[in-house]
Amino acid sequence: MSEQELKERIRQEATALFLKYGVRSVSMDDISAQLGVSKKTLYQYYTDKNELIENVLEGIICINECSCTGCVTESENAVHEGVLSLRMIQDMFRTMNTAILYDLKKYHPGAFQIFVRHKNQFLYNMVKQNLERGIREEVYRSDIHVEILTRYRVEAVTMMFDPEIQESIAQPLLDIQREVVIHFLYGVVNPKGYKLLTKYLKNLSQ
Repeated sequence: MSEQELKERIRQEATALFLKYGVRSVSMDDISAQLGVSKKTLYQYYTDKNELIENVLEGIICINECSCTGCVTESENAVHEGVLSLRMIQDMFRTMNTAILYDLKKYHPGAFQIFVRHKNQFLYNMVKQNLERGIREEVYRSDIHVEILTRYRVEAVTMMFDPEIQESIAQPLLDIQREVVIHFLYGVVNPKGYKLLTKYLKNLSQ
């Protein structure tokens, strides 16, 4: 195995552990044990846990950005794009520890800032472009305030990861995010878009 292959294997195994257990609960010892290599070997490729977490997060973001772009390419219209995005979110959250963003914010601020930039740039642009697309295609209401709703939707992504909110709602994060997305979509569609959304959601649940 080449050095590059080993570094990638470390990143992949760390990704799986972080997503399952959260970044705080997984130590470098845990990762080395999972890989069957010494901790010294890990430090040959990653200076510390912070660097490894940042590398893992960048990899996850890259995959998610490709998936988001794919939703645009595959979609029939803006409403369909929103439902495809919901399906992507559902698939992602099924294997994600709900405390991961909270852990990043509290214990690994450098990595959390990588996510913040992703949210404020890529996700912001995706939501805004979808709203503008929906207005052009006449499936979203023409009177919506694009800037306000874009910011609202983007901030809702991280808000639902707040442990206090999760505890007060007492529902799985997957269900919370699904409810938020569906509510948002029904709030922006016009009558034509409403029919499309109802159809797509019915197909999604089958």
